[in-house]
Amino acid sequence: MRLRTAGRCERVSYWTNISGGNPKSLWPSASAALLDGIAKIVPAALLVELIRIVYRSFAEPEAGLDTGRMWIVAAVLVGWLAVMYGTNSILYDRSYKAAYDVSAEGRMKLAEHLRGLSLGYFGKRDPGDVTNVLLGDYGQVEHTISHNVPQLISAIVLPALAVVGLAFLDWRMALAMFVALPFGLLLLALTDSLQARLSESHVRAKNEASNRLQEYLSGIKEIKAHRMNGQRFERLRFSFDRLKRASIRLEGIMGPLVMGAMLLARSGFTIMIAAGSYLLAGGTLDLPSFLLFLLVGIRVFDPLTVVLMSYGEIRYSAYSAKRIMDVRKELPPEGGAIVDPTGEIRFHRVTFGYEDDKPVLRELSFAIAPKTITALVGPSGSGKSTVTRLIARFWDVQQGEVSIGGTPLREAEPERLLDGISMVFQDVYLFADTIGNNIRVGKMTATQAEIEAAARRACCHEFISRLPQGYDTPVGEGGSTLSGGEKQRVSIARALLKDASIVLLDEATASLDPENEAAVQTAINELVADKTVLIIAHRLKTIQYADRILVLEQGRLAESGTHDELVGQGGIYSRLWSIQQEAEGWQVK
Repeated sequence: MRLRTAGRCERVSYWTNISGGNPKSLWPSASAALLDGIAKIVPAALLVELIRIVYRSFAEPEAGLDTGRMWIVAAVLVGWLAVMYGTNSILYDRSYKAAYDVSAEGRMKLAEHLRGLSLGYFGKRDPGDVTNVLLGDYGQVEHTISHNVPQLISAIVLPALAVVGLAFLDWRMALAMFVALPFGLLLLALTDSLQARLSESHVRAKNEASNRLQEYLSGIKEIKAHRMNGQRFERLRFSFDRLKRASIRLEGIMGPLVMGAMLLARSGFTIMIAAGSYLLAGGTLDLPSFLLFLLVGIRVFDPLTVVLMSYGEIRYSAYSAKRIMDVRKELPPEGGAIVDPTGEIRFHRVTFGYEDDKPVLRELSFAIAPKTITALVGPSGSGKSTVTRLIARFWDVQQGEVSIGGTPLREAEPERLLDGISMVFQDVYLFADTIGNNIRVGKMTATQAEIEAAARRACCHEFISRLPQGYDTPVGEGGSTLSGGEKQRVSIARALLKDASIVLLDEATASLDPENEAAVQTAINELVADKTVLIIAHRLKTIQYADRILVLEQGRLAESGTHDELVGQGGIYSRLWSIQQEAEGWQVK
């Protein structure tokens, strides 16, 4: 009983999730399939009536052939073909429209749900896997709604109508027709858990292959530079090999089982013919009734065979729906408090680590006064970037508290919090859109004049004006048509347009040449005016005039003060400053 209940719960969850949480959206497709199934029964009945008329003319020669009735039946049959065409058209239209609507709406809802999740969720999942959920899994679900759902309904409706209707004509023949069907269904039920495991294994292998292929294409420059040909790229080869084995295993094991279930179900037709022949020979069944069972049997077993053949697809799609459901179960950060971004930023005994890794920050405490410039420095891995991510609430701390304006960020409404924060990162990502729309990301309602004003302040109006289409020039995915310095200035223009009270700068000039660095530094000076600013920088010259410098080491606050104070202390900052001063005089000999 527990297994049966669990299976029922799984089916309810499956239909709920493939319909975007609204199973009623499947009703048009289901009702059209039901109508189409009923329509297919009528021609068989009309053909049987024609046979009855012809049979009566031989059985009762004195009555003669009732040609008038034959013409009426033939006319109804021709007319009913038009009805069947109409029901098929409705089924086609409703089924595909429902599938595409559910899939499109579901993808958009899932994308919006993903946008609200913390970055911690994306840190524990491969980006390619999330892409496969949105595209591959929903594609599988879309196919099930458009193809398998109508087939399933027909396979249920036609046998149900047939067994009820034919039982009134001759219960013995009806029983013979369907006596083997339960055994076929039992075979599928007994192998259901095996099908689920094989489907899960195949989906994992397919996603792994997709992820490794994406990795291969993203790293193609390194592969070419180091002459790593396809055969030597073992991770990709192994993933494709695993997918091959999983595919063969899925088809090789489930194929014979499904074929066995199909043959068991269809054997009822053979049993019915044998029973009918016996009853016909014994005189307890007339020929028209026997012919009726033959015609209806063909109509009944065809859709039943199709749905049994597609059982594997339906079960496979069930696992795709489960993967979609698993993403939906991920909860976004909670909180409804409104944060005052003009207030003080405070870390109080914060301890934080990514997933199960060791803590990155340990008992970290400091405060950033409003409208001041604070710099974070320290060795790589000391936790500098983590501090900025916690301020933006990309993650929540495990211990301690981060607050802005006295409001703990755990209680803050995430969307409203980010309205008050602008971020400029070292690795800038631009969307495959126009350069103007990429700047507009900072404020979606901005006018063209506002965009150009922000671009001028960010020192990028001049190079944008030289582009073939100016602000309407496409930049390619990731900003592939722009240089690193140009992308960085576009990112700063975004932040200027947003005009948030808190500005987070993470290595914004680390990888730029001197000319671009000077332009970006000018743009940053425009950005940080009258803001609360936190800067992460390895080049200490860029932050020596900060109001306060925080030095991190192994996740703890090691030193704090102005540039002159820290240099005079002879500690970590002083050592880093001396090393960079010496490095400026290095030459290649």
